[in-house]
Amino acid sequence: MKRSIFILTLLVGLLAFSMVAMAATPQRVAYIINGGLGDQSFYDSGQAGIEKIEEEYGIKTTTIECNFDPAKYQQSLQSAIQWNADVIFVISYGFEDLLKQYADMYPDKIFVNIDTVVTNSQETITSIDFIEEEGAFMSGIVAGIVTKNTSIPGVNAKKVIGAVGGDEDPVVNAFIYGYEQGAKYIDPEIEVKTIYAGTWTDPVKGKQAANQLYSQGADIVFQIASLTGAGVLEAAAENDLYAIGVDSNQNGIQPGHVVTSDLKNVGDAIYNVYQTIVEGSFKQGEVLRYGLAEGGVGLAIDEHTRAILSQEILDRVNKIREEVMAGKIEIKSYE
Repeated sequence: MKRSIFILTLLVGLLAFSMVAMAATPQRVAYIINGGLGDQSFYDSGQAGIEKIEEEYGIKTTTIECNFDPAKYQQSLQSAIQWNADVIFVISYGFEDLLKQYADMYPDKIFVNIDTVVTNSQETITSIDFIEEEGAFMSGIVAGIVTKNTSIPGVNAKKVIGAVGGDEDPVVNAFIYGYEQGAKYIDPEIEVKTIYAGTWTDPVKGKQAANQLYSQGADIVFQIASLTGAGVLEAAAENDLYAIGVDSNQNGIQPGHVVTSDLKNVGDAIYNVYQTIVEGSFKQGEVLRYGLAEGGVGLAIDEHTRAILSQEILDRVNKIREEVMAGKIEIKSYE
C-alpha cells in the first residue's frame, strides 16, 4: 500500500513538473522579416532557426514576409499579435519605430530584434547585434590573399578587390569597413572598389555591378546584397573569377568560384535565444553581441574552398582568425 502511494505521489509530482515546464515554454513563435525568403542568405538563415525551434520543441511558428513593402510593416506586427505569438523575432529594417510602439503596447510579449539595436521606452526589446566587422575582416583577409596570389587561376597582377552592397546602410557599411581592414592587413596597397546596387531583390543589377568591378581589375568580389548578390556569384562564374558569399554558406552555388562565405549565423542566434527563454535565463532588454568568439560570424570553409585555396593559405587564415579572437589584432568598429 505504501509503495502504491509512493508511486502515485511520484507520478503526480512528475505531472506537475511537466505542466510547469509546458507553461514555461512559449507555444507560439513568429518570425517577421522586412524582406522575403528564398535569398539563400540572411533571411533563410533565420528561417532555419525558426524551423529548428518548431521541430525540437513541438511548438507552432509562423513566418511573415514584408518583401520590402512599407505598407506591410505595421500589418506584420499586428498579425503576429492577433495570432497570439508569445515570442516575436523581428528583422525590423525600415520599421524600427513601429517595433518600439508595439513593444510598449504589448509588454507581455517577448520581442527580439535581429541585426540592429532597437530600444523602446520600457526597455523590453532584446536585440541580437552581430559584429559584422569581424566576419568581414576575415573575408577581407581571404580576398587580400587571393588578389596577391597570381598562381591561382584567373588572378591578375593588379591588387584590386571589390564589394557589392544591396544598398548603403550602416550594416552594409560595417561589412565593407571590416572587409577593407582585412584586405589592408594583408597588404596596405590593395585597392577596394565598392558599388551599391540600390536593391536587395534584383540579381541582374548585382551581376551588372560585379561585371563592372571585374572589368576594373578586381579578381574577387564580396557580395553583401541578399538576393541581388546571386547575380554577383553568377558573374564570378561567367568571368571565371571569384566571389565571396554572405550570411549563409553559398560556396556551392557557383562551385569553383565562390571562395568562401561570410557567415552570419542568424538561425543559430534565434535558436539560442529561444533556448534561454525556455530555460529561464533570458533577460528582456539585453543587447546580445555575436562575433567570432561567440560563433555568430565566421567563414564557411568547405570542399569548395579547398578546391581553390591551398592548405597553407587556409592555415594562415585560421591563424589570423585565432589572433583576432585572442585580441591580438584590433578591428575597428564602423560606428
